Amino acid sequence: MSKIKICGLTREEDIEAVNAACPDFCGFVIEFPKSSRCVSSGRLRELVKGLEQSIIPVGVFVDAPMELPLRLLEEGTIGVAQLHGHEDEEYVRELHRRIDKPVIKAFSVKTGDDIKRACESSADYILLDQGNGGTGKTFDWGLVPEIERPFFLAGGLGMDNLELAIRQVKPWAVDLSSSLEIEGKKDPDRISKAVEIVRKFT
Repeated sequence: MSKIKICGLTREEDIEAVNAACPDFCGFVIEFPKSSRCVSSGRLRELVKGLEQSIIPVGVFVDAPMELPLRLLEEGTIGVAQLHGHEDEEYVRELHRRIDKPVIKAFSVKTGDDIKRACESSADYILLDQGNGGTGKTFDWGLVPEIERPFFLAGGLGMDNLELAIRQVKPWAVDLSSSLEIEGKKDPDRISKAVEIVRKFT
């Protein structure tokens, strides 16, 4: 019953592509200039205006002041906040205290202890990744035990290994970004194909 998130959208063409493919979630890297996929809050607001209502927009934040995700959640620009930096448990709990919207906390997986730490998070969902995100590299899936809570699997997922990842790791959702790009731009055909693969398991 896997779901799919297409991350790193930056253009109107990307919105058109996800609207056609209908993933469950789409992600936007917000106010993080170190990422080539970064968009400003203003740009984000423009992009989500054209998004199909069935697709949940996720704001991806890296060590952002809490007021940024809080404001975008409160105004309904995004439906979920994904924390992809060094945000601690106190940050997650405070965000939950201030607004009743889902939070995803990303964890870099190097050892089994990283997964144990992730599973202890008070976030609504955890995301297991290879590292900083958008690197196109996988981590050792053998480290992942049967996890009783919903989690996203990210890092190096593409057409060549997506089906294997779902069968082997059994994530609640998969998260793809760089493998869906050609020369740094999201490719509609790749987005469509990725969603098609995941839908086999729904």
